[in-house]
Amino acid sequence: MSRKGDCWDKAVLESFFSSLKRELLDGQVFNNRGEARRDIFEYIEVFYNRQRRHSSLGDLTPSECERQAEAA
Repeated sequence: MSRKGDCWDKAVLESFFSSLKRELLDGQVFNNRGEARRDIFEYIEVFYNRQRRHSSLGDLTPSECERQAEAA
């Protein structure tokens, strides 16, 4: 963790949780903890990491960005 006043460490994490809340959890009601875990896992592993385009990666998905880096 960073020292007090070093806010840039948390910016990426705060951006991710903002996206998670806005894109998945907004108004969502889960019946149980297992359902919530499954949906959040699917959001992160299937959508966020494989399909969602990220402006910080030049509008590529993280998977596409990794493939390009490995090919270079």
